[in-house]
Parts: sequence; structure tokens; C-alpha cells
Amino acid sequence: MSATSTVEQQIRERLAALDPVRLELLDESGLHVGHAEAKGGGHYRLTLVSPRFAGLGRVARHRLVYDALQPLMQHQIHALALNTLAPGES
Repeated sequence: MSATSTVEQQIRERLAALDPVRLELLDESGLHVGHAEAKGGGHYRLTLVSPRFAGLGRVARHRLVYDALQPLMQHQIHALALNTLAPGES
């Protein structure tokens, strides 16, 4: 198993705590090859739909995601673009 797929698996496992009804994770690290910052972890784009986000603003939703991923944010994840939605939102 490659390091990338291991990190993606860890991300998915940690986000399972948020009871996602949809989780789309895109590894965009290849777009950052050669950038000095790219050496410190991967670049990911995440769309997460969870009932846990209902009634919460964007900052609170993002905080839940970052709290779940905090151990990975130190080394495995360098950048994370978030799209967080409650069911029924588009």
C-alpha cells in the first residue's frame, strides 16, 4: 500500500466519526510537485456531507473536520480544501 493511499485511508477512518452520508476525497498532491511546501504532506480536496453539520456555520463545520484530522495535520496533510454540507444542502 502506498503512503498516499494509507493517508487517504486514515483520513476516511477519522472522518467516519462525523457520520458522513457522502465523502469525496481528492488527492491533489500531484499538482504541487516541485513546490517547496509540498514536501511536508499531501494536498487534499474534501467534500463531506454530514448530519452533524446541520445548524452549524462554516467555521464550526471546519473545526469539526480539523479536530477529527488533527493528528494527521502535523505531517501527512499540508493543505486541505473543505466543502462541508449538511444533508439537503448543495
